[in-house]
Amino acid sequence: MSSAPDFLPEFQRYQYAFGAHIRDPRRNPRPDGASAQRMNVYNELVYHNLEGFLLACFPVLRKVMGKRKWDRLVRDFLVEYRCRTPIFRQIPEEFVRYLQEGRRARVEDPAYLAHLAHYEWIELALSVSPLEPEWAKIQPDGDLLAGRPVLNPVLALLTYPYAVQRIGPKYKPGPEQQQESHLLVLRDAADQVRFIELNPVSARLVDLLQSANLTGGQVLKMIAEELKHPDPAAVIEGGRAMLKKLHAQYAILGSFQEMDN
Repeated sequence: MSSAPDFLPEFQRYQYAFGAHIRDPRRNPRPDGASAQRMNVYNELVYHNLEGFLLACFPVLRKVMGKRKWDRLVRDFLVEYRCRTPIFRQIPEEFVRYLQEGRRARVEDPAYLAHLAHYEWIELALSVSPLEPEWAKIQPDGDLLAGRPVLNPVLALLTYPYAVQRIGPKYKPGPEQQQESHLLVLRDAADQVRFIELNPVSARLVDLLQSANLTGGQVLKMIAEELKHPDPAAVIEGGRAMLKKLHAQYAILGSFQEMDN
């Protein structure tokens, strides 16, 4: 922890020392004049409040790491990272960013650390999303092949190098056990966040629906061409079933409603 610049007033240098000790009491001494008992109260409050926000979002990560490694990880986050927001609800997102961008890998870190954390965080992210469907522009029972399918706006298509949905105390994959996993995460009509496993073809279907302003039929034709399938009609027919299933799962809300001029 860097010390306060000498040009700062004494009270600000005291604040630097105060904060440094709270973040990392082992490496930073208490500021002069602060009693050990009172500083311990601050140390405990800050650490346990931070851990409480993280535990609520990352219960699986805590279980697979165990108490000692988890405590060290939380302390590393407190010491090394500077959050970009003061909003408590966004602390889990900052923690994920720390694991993805700011953390120097430790030997004890599982290879799937950042991936599992992101997988757990996305549920919170979608549950509080302010986005809502624009039903005036959607035909709920529209033709998904001839029309342009409309995706649920509160939806995330994710690909991980590990089967994160299976990770737990009894399954902790190593680097040699990578298994690409495609997941669709969405908030349904009952405001519940759901996780749907996809195969590579259905994941590609959702990806194209997200990125291209095309009809369902056009997207399926593109997939058939990418696969170099000898029977494109079979791909399109199978894709029709995929579209219907995604519609039933509330991933697709209907087709785009053409508005009269």
